[in-house]
Amino acid sequence: MDADYRPFHPNPSNPAFRPPAGAVDAHCHVFGPAAAFPYAPERKYTPCDAPKEKLFALRDFLGFERSVIVQATCHGRDNRALLDALASDGDHSRGVASVGPDIDADELAAMHDVGVRGVRFNFVKRLVDKTPREVFQTIAEKVAKLGWHIVVYFEAADLEELIPFLKALPTTIVVDHMGRPDVTKGVEHADFQRFIALLADNPNIWTKVTCPERLTAAGPDYADVVPFGRRLVETFPDRVLWGTDWPHPNMKSHMPDDGMLVDFIPRIAVTEKEQRALLVDNPKRLYWS
Repeated sequence: MDADYRPFHPNPSNPAFRPPAGAVDAHCHVFGPAAAFPYAPERKYTPCDAPKEKLFALRDFLGFERSVIVQATCHGRDNRALLDALASDGDHSRGVASVGPDIDADELAAMHDVGVRGVRFNFVKRLVDKTPREVFQTIAEKVAKLGWHIVVYFEAADLEELIPFLKALPTTIVVDHMGRPDVTKGVEHADFQRFIALLADNPNIWTKVTCPERLTAAGPDYADVVPFGRRLVETFPDRVLWGTDWPHPNMKSHMPDDGMLVDFIPRIAVTEKEQRALLVDNPKRLYWS
């Protein structure tokens, strides 16, 4: 583990909000354990181990029934930890993998059988080396044949330049963490309105209303992030997902209490109808249909 890496919260609080039956944590990770699943040599950070057993125990504690496990950059394109977690959890988990352009149909089919339903494209420069767009396009064309979607991770400053590429992708797209807006600018700022317009103009694009702990400038009450999540939930109720982002890689300011993150949900999805769509109906349609 890197000297400045913050381990996940050892004792999260019991949330006051109880998720509806069938609720999905649609963005979480497994790390290692390194003794069984070594971290990638090209990684930009070395985390603490966060194995599947810890993830599933947290899921039960928080009141969720299912998980969508997303491949993290510390494991690169070695998806063994992810696939092992999926295989051990049966129909309760689905996965989002990281693959290269040389992946073949048989390998993709094997991943599909164990529960993978998407791939992730990471454009955050501090986390990954730059990849030519042609590489991503090749991967997209392959996974679209399986009905998979593409998760994209970028920072708000890079959105305008990415829009033509995103519009050219041949399948459903899910944007991580609300496109990482600068919340100090407010929801009416041109940057966030550009993101709203992207979703409005492209019904195949979804987003995750996740990671207030990464976006806040005010601290762990996360009040400054609420208007952003609420605007997306209200405007695109059938295209939003929620997840913990456990074990919260590369947090520098603080390590969030996962119970408090669950209690963030009713602040952005106010009605029972919105909560059910966010936590049950939308992830079920995307990952289990």
